[in-house]
Amino acid sequence: MENKREKKRIRDYGIAIGSLPTGKWNKISDVPGVTVGHCTIESETHQTGVTVVMPEKKNPYLYKLPAASFVLNGFGKTQGLVQIDELGSLETPIALTNTLNVGLVHDAMVEYMLGECKRDGVPLYSINPVVCECNDSSLNKIEERAVRKEHVFRAIEEACEDFEEGSVGAGRGTSCYGLKGGIGSSSRQVELDGKTYTVGVLVQSNHGKTANMMIQGRMLGKEILESPIEPSVTDRGSIIMIIATDLPVSDRQLRRMIKRASVGLIRTGSFLGHGSGDIMVGFSTAYTLATKADPAVQPISILNENVIEICFDAVAQATEEAILNSMICADPVKGYRGEKRSLSEWMKQQS
Repeated sequence: MENKREKKRIRDYGIAIGSLPTGKWNKISDVPGVTVGHCTIESETHQTGVTVVMPEKKNPYLYKLPAASFVLNGFGKTQGLVQIDELGSLETPIALTNTLNVGLVHDAMVEYMLGECKRDGVPLYSINPVVCECNDSSLNKIEERAVRKEHVFRAIEEACEDFEEGSVGAGRGTSCYGLKGGIGSSSRQVELDGKTYTVGVLVQSNHGKTANMMIQGRMLGKEILESPIEPSVTDRGSIIMIIATDLPVSDRQLRRMIKRASVGLIRTGSFLGHGSGDIMVGFSTAYTLATKADPAVQPISILNENVIEICFDAVAQATEEAILNSMICADPVKGYRGEKRSLSEWMKQQS
């Protein structure tokens, strides 16, 4: 497998999405404190794994972050969104995996947080792990539920800023527009009052009909259908979109922002099919929420909503590029039933 630094991303093909600048890595980890780790499982029968987004270096149960979620199409099995919508806070890392492994990964996240709180001398009687999923059963023997606690812990241990994209972790067995999907990321920077803020997006792509795929308005899917690559004829599957920022936003403002991930998704060709779970989860690292009753009033600086549109642009641009990176960075994968997915091979033929 190629080293992550040698893998071509979509910009290496001369395709830059939008006009806003990117961060150092052009990944969600450009948001200070955010890291991502994977554990990939690949064997004759299993092409799957787990990816974990670590929102900060401190215990997130003690230092809760403002958070929000939004569901475009709810054909999904995500856990933890009800409490996020009610309280507007995130108190664990965010884990991504396959559909039938959600419960096992949730259990592993509970155990991880119990360990973190025990280390910090804090009793833990309730916790709200956020676990998202895509169905990778076209390439992975999903019913055997290969992802276990040790894989979740390994992904957490491997978390870093310059993480790998493509056919790794939770993206190992996913398909996108009938080609290979996976994990992809991108970031955008915005300047407000002379200070630079970052918006980062990470996706687990597993959606779309081949004929609908677009890159910068070019109907690439129709061109791909003329090649020997086997297409996907229906718009089904899912996409998980994780949005992080260091902008000082309320959970309500954050929810408005993450909705704009739908713009980036649609610009790649998705029509939000019946069988698609299109789910967004976002958080801000700008401040932490009080966990005690004292003080009764918490002073917080909040973004002036009259300038929020540039933040919408940042989310949309980063989401579109993250989806394309998830596909172009993905190594070809052959599933246990002999099916093969690839976009990178087709792109190499064109260059």
